Amino acid sequence: MATLTDIGQVLSSTLDLHKAFTQIMQILIKKLDMMRGSLVLLDESSGGLRIEAAVGFKPDEIERGVYAVGEGVTGSVVATGRPRIIPDIRKEPDFLNRTVARDMDDLKAVISFLCIPIKIEGRVAGSLCVDKAFVSDEQLVIDQTFLTIVAALLSQAIQINRMVMRQKEELLEENRQLRDQVRDRYKFENIIGDSPVMHEVFATVGQVANSRATVLLLGETGTGKEMIAKAIHYNSPRRDKPFIRVNCGALSGTLLESELFGHVKGSFTGAIRDKIGRFEAADGGTIFLDEIGTLEPQLQVKLLRVLQEREFERVGDTQTVKVDVRVIAATNVDLQEEVARNNFREDLFYRLNVVSIYLPPLRNRREDIPRLIDYFLDKYNAINNRCLKRISREMVSILLRYPWPGNVRELENAIERAVVLSSGEDFTEDLLPLSVQMFAAQRRSDHSSESIEALSRRLADQAIADYELREGEIYQLLIDQVERALIDRSLAKCGGVKTKAADFLGINRNTLNKKVKDLGIQTAE
Repeated sequence: MATLTDIGQVLSSTLDLHKAFTQIMQILIKKLDMMRGSLVLLDESSGGLRIEAAVGFKPDEIERGVYAVGEGVTGSVVATGRPRIIPDIRKEPDFLNRTVARDMDDLKAVISFLCIPIKIEGRVAGSLCVDKAFVSDEQLVIDQTFLTIVAALLSQAIQINRMVMRQKEELLEENRQLRDQVRDRYKFENIIGDSPVMHEVFATVGQVANSRATVLLLGETGTGKEMIAKAIHYNSPRRDKPFIRVNCGALSGTLLESELFGHVKGSFTGAIRDKIGRFEAADGGTIFLDEIGTLEPQLQVKLLRVLQEREFERVGDTQTVKVDVRVIAATNVDLQEEVARNNFREDLFYRLNVVSIYLPPLRNRREDIPRLIDYFLDKYNAINNRCLKRISREMVSILLRYPWPGNVRELENAIERAVVLSSGEDFTEDLLPLSVQMFAAQRRSDHSSESIEALSRRLADQAIADYELREGEIYQLLIDQVERALIDRSLAKCGGVKTKAADFLGINRNTLNKKVKDLGIQTAE
């Protein structure tokens, strides 16, 4: 009973069959005078038998331990499901000594061989084989009974091990499929953006993805900085490693330091166990630090060290941890201005600003809005089992002209709201958020009496406000927007005929063609 208790404790402590069987055989050898033992399992793919784990055998002897079902003593036990007890292996013709572990011509004592079938759910899955010095026939019967109990315990362990391995394989396959789906989702061609400014973003992302350079993403809230960060990661050599996101504005002080770098037990109140940080979790992959501009000064120092030395210490620890992590940071504030105000370290800014990518607000790439609307309609119709799809030209015009202060995120929320509240196929104005409805009503009121001169002044004021962060480009950006809108509307009025549109505008046909090409205007011709 004491021996069975020890065996039970071994089986409950590990799922590693080799480790468990080795420890069990060591117990049997010590307490029951057994010389060597092997666990032979049926390989369902080949239909043969092989030694899965053994004690008292050399590696080359284990390699030779291969049998066909029905072959020798071991094969016959698996074939019949009945145990075989050989009092003296020298007198048994079925004993093949396939492993050549025993010198049959130079045995100093009589060696017995006990082979017990291992059954799982009524089917023989293998056998437990043991050598021991012959004592008596009565002792062999006792040993057979005991080993039958051990074999039953092993069968449970083998069954659990196989279940765990199947689940592990299924999880690995599911994980692989999910990674493939994420990788496909963040392919450059799957990110919506046909405007010239977005093509510039994609070109930069494509160049920087294969490097390990630190990237700083700039732009207003809701412009898609996290999506671009994921596109960089999933199109890089690190694509199969972790992508870890940390919102630096969500936590502060010791909590954020612990989140980033981890801590050891007892380092602060509430640190009840050791914890690895996000940098350690992202080793080999990418860490995305959102709202980097909110980072406190003492953490800025630690982050600077990670960027320079690729090492850090956990909170409350003195041991240095080295990591290989690519850093992508994002902010919606002007870091250069924060540096000037002494709110952000200048050396950290230059470390982060190796490659900077500016994501334009949605109002600066209005030509992308129709495709975004279609994408979000398809997405939320599928999720909510709706069929909202008929959208009038007037409704599109409202959505094109609204300034979208929350950018793509605000547009997505507006479309989701419309889909959820819809009861048919028509996209009506009452489905829009109140802010968009009020803008549409105000615009209708303003346009009924606004002169071209007043409209021009208002357009100039709006451009200066919208493009404030792009000093030196304001004039060309506004002119391009006005020209694009004017040519687009003229082509629509003239049925897409460029000659008529050029005459209508009073410009040369070649000039119109050049403008259409330079501004990326889609035409029917």
